[in-house]
Amino acid sequence: MTQTHPETRIGHVHLRVADLDRAIMFYRDVMGFDVMQQYGAQAAFLSAGGYHHHIGLNTWDSRGGQAPAPGTTGLYHVAFVYPDRRALAQILQNVLDAGVPLRGAADHGVSQAVYFNDPDGNGIEIYWDRAQTEWPRDASGQLKMVNTPLDLDALLAEAA
Repeated sequence: MTQTHPETRIGHVHLRVADLDRAIMFYRDVMGFDVMQQYGAQAAFLSAGGYHHHIGLNTWDSRGGQAPAPGTTGLYHVAFVYPDRRALAQILQNVLDAGVPLRGAADHGVSQAVYFNDPDGNGIEIYWDRAQTEWPRDASGQLKMVNTPLDLDALLAEAA
């Protein structure tokens, strides 16, 4: 079996949305991504830092549609990694200021993460990774991720 090259990465996510304008407003105004290109009311491409796109949004098969029902297959969530804890705190503050309800928050040992949904019901994770030297490991060196509560007040204190 051939292993995936260790420098392989996920390049972008493309989401079906019911209302393109609403989705653009969320990803631009709440999440802080820049609109790089838009194709009328059908599709838009957004990014951070001038990349061609990290997020594609389209209504090709979903205009006016509904979120998938619980218990169905599909995307669980898309995760956006921030460079440090302060950047995570700042985007979390934007999310809360926009009135987006949180679904959860956790310290996984390797990372700290916050979970919520976009307006179309797509799961969103925002997180930052600890340095690999700080990741929890057992005596044999095996990675031991955890799922402990994340102190959101302490995190938000770093947003200023």
